[in-house]
Amino acid sequence: MTQNTPLSARLPRLPLHPGDVTQRVLSAAQLRARGVSDAQTSAQCLPGGPWQPLLPGVYLLHPGPPTGQERLHGALLYAGRPPVSARRGAAGPSDAGYGDAMVTGVAALALHGFASAGELGALHRIDVLVPRTRRLRSTRFVEVLRTASMPGPVRVGEVPVAPVERALADAVAATSDAADVRRLLIEAVRDGHCEPAAVVRELSEAKLLGRPAVVGAVDALLAEGRAVAEGRLYAMVREYGLPEPVWNVELRLPGGPGLGGVDAYWPDHAVAVELDSRAPRHAVHGVSGRRGGRVQEDPQWAACAAKREHLERLGITVVHLTPRKLREALDQQATVVRTALMAAADREPAAYVMVLPR
Repeated sequence: MTQNTPLSARLPRLPLHPGDVTQRVLSAAQLRARGVSDAQTSAQCLPGGPWQPLLPGVYLLHPGPPTGQERLHGALLYAGRPPVSARRGAAGPSDAGYGDAMVTGVAALALHGFASAGELGALHRIDVLVPRTRRLRSTRFVEVLRTASMPGPVRVGEVPVAPVERALADAVAATSDAADVRRLLIEAVRDGHCEPAAVVRELSEAKLLGRPAVVGAVDALLAEGRAVAEGRLYAMVREYGLPEPVWNVELRLPGGPGLGGVDAYWPDHAVAVELDSRAPRHAVHGVSGRRGGRVQEDPQWAACAAKREHLERLGITVVHLTPRKLREALDQQATVVRTALMAAADREPAAYVMVLPR
């Protein structure tokens, strides 16, 4: 080769595969590991050149506009690059370069399959979660979110993504539109991505429950979660051949106080099913959530436990089911209810209670 040889011909041969986004977007460290110097990279990115800078220290190895997947990969490379003190020799030719970074917010929800999150390629912003000790700045289409409590990532393909609950909280934190918040939270439960309790717990830890856009959306979330759980309970009774109960009734002692409502009741067996579709609502004292602090549980939990104990003292068996158990192990929950019904013949007769519509 001579000095007149084009720079592109003097570059080491790069294994560029049109179908592999990790070969179309590379960090400076990855390029150096492949034998491409910083000067060569800069020359390739001159106006009219075959490459272009995508983000600081991240390059797109073709001249056209980046795809959604290329922007996503570039955002992770940017946020996942090691600190300056650790960069020398940090990347190998096959290193993904993501470090501890993971996608969160609306982009993560799009990867999790949320229809209301929109198409990944249409998003103007990609949120990336990194440890609090990182000192990266948000730039261009990348919003860097630093946190002291990094969740374990979920892999969507090869992409590290925040769990649905955390991605929802980060998405909600970035919007003040109540309709958008409501759509995201309802879809999370309606389509089986997660349970309401987990969502509300994450929103509570992020100190988002008091926001005007969130208050009404959480009520809708809990209502949707309860409707989904009731649907699974009805399906369990039908699909597993259980006797038909009376649904959604209030129990009361004759001439006495009410005993509370239950979701299903078998009067001949004195067996009740109660769905625990409540979400934790915390009264927080001092600094709380992801920053630590003292959390006090809502008294509603104690009231529900007291109701259950009262019913059991009257000889009524209370089967406690959660939406998560109904979603993940419907057959096991059907067995639990069937066992309680079969055991009724071996128990002392229960006290007589009135069964009223709720």
